[in-house]
Amino acid sequence: MTTKQTTSRRDVMKLTAGAAAAGIFAPALARQAMAATQITVADPGGPFGQAFRKAFYDPFEKATGNKVVNVAREAEPTAQFKAMVETKSYTWDVCTLTLSARDILAKQGLLEPIGFSHADVPGMMPEAVSPLWMGTDVYSTVLAYRTDRVKNAPTSWTDFFDVEKFPGRRALRKNPIDTLEQALLADGVPLDKLYPLDVERAYKVLNKIKPHIAVWWTGGAQSTQLLQSGEVDMIPGWNARFQAAIDGGTPAKIIWNQGLYSLEGWSMPKGGPRSEVGRQFIKFCADAKGQALYTEILAYGPTNLDAYKTIPEKRAADLPTSPQNLKQMRIANEDWWAANRSAVTERFNAWLLS
Repeated sequence: MTTKQTTSRRDVMKLTAGAAAAGIFAPALARQAMAATQITVADPGGPFGQAFRKAFYDPFEKATGNKVVNVAREAEPTAQFKAMVETKSYTWDVCTLTLSARDILAKQGLLEPIGFSHADVPGMMPEAVSPLWMGTDVYSTVLAYRTDRVKNAPTSWTDFFDVEKFPGRRALRKNPIDTLEQALLADGVPLDKLYPLDVERAYKVLNKIKPHIAVWWTGGAQSTQLLQSGEVDMIPGWNARFQAAIDGGTPAKIIWNQGLYSLEGWSMPKGGPRSEVGRQFIKFCADAKGQALYTEILAYGPTNLDAYKTIPEKRAADLPTSPQNLKQMRIANEDWWAANRSAVTERFNAWLLS
C-alpha cells in the first residue's frame, strides 16, 4: 500500500465562508471569472468522474464561470506529464497524482507550484498540502473478511496470518508494497516502528503463510471480485473497493486496525498555459462541504477534516479519515519505497517463483 508558493494568488482565491457550497467567490474572483476559461482535468475515471463532478467540477463552474472538462487519466500518468512539459503540448491542465507519482515528477522538475500553503486552507490534514500538490482524498489498505464464512473474526494482521486459529481461504496482493508491511505487523512490529521495513524479518513470516495463499491478486477489480464471489474468505485491499462490494450486498466487514493509508490529489504540469485557473480550481477543492459531497459516491476519506461536520455519522464510519478509523492507522512511507522499490520488487517476484 506525502510547499508551493507563487505570487498574486491569495487575493484572487479568498473564499467567503462556505463559498464552494453556496457557489459564491469573493468579488475580486467573481470579476475575474467574467473572462471564462475552459480547463481540462484528468481524474481516475469511473465513479471518480461522477463524484468529482458533483463535489468540484459543477460547483467550480457555477462559482467562477470557468468550465471544467474531465477526462480519465492513465493509471500511471508520469510519462504523460513528462511528454507534455517537454513538448509544451498540454492535453490537460490539472491531474490527480498519488504521493509516489508526485514525488517522482517533483524530482524531475515537471510540476507547477499550486500557489498556496497549508495556512491558506484551514482544516486540511498537514500532509495534504505541499508546494506542488494538494491532496483531495485518502485511501487505505485494510483487511476485509466474509461475515458469512468466517466465524472467528480476525481483528489484526496477526490473526490473518494465523491459519490455525483463523481458518479460511486467503488472498494476498501480488506486490511487496503493503504485503511486507502486513507481514511485519503480523509479527508484532508496532505501527509507529514499521519503517524502515525489516525485509528479512518480513520474509520469515511470508514463508510460513505462502502455502496457505489461495490467490495472489494483482488489481483492485480482482480483489473486489474475490470478496464478492466468496472465492476467498479473508483478503487485504483498498477500502473503497471493499466498501463498494459491501454497499452492493456482499456480507463482509472491513477491519481498520493496522491499516496503511495514503493520499491522492491535484497537481499541474509545469508551464501549463491555464495554470492560473488551475490554481483556483485546486484551492477550490479544499472546501470541506465540497469534499463531503464526493463521499456520498466514493468511500474515500476527505482531506479537509471539517468535512465530517456535514457527513452523516453512518457514512463517516466507512471512511478512512473519520476520527475513529484514522487513529487506528498510519500513513505509508513513500520515501522508503522510493528508495527501495526496485530491489524489493525484484526479490519479491523471485520469491513468488521459488
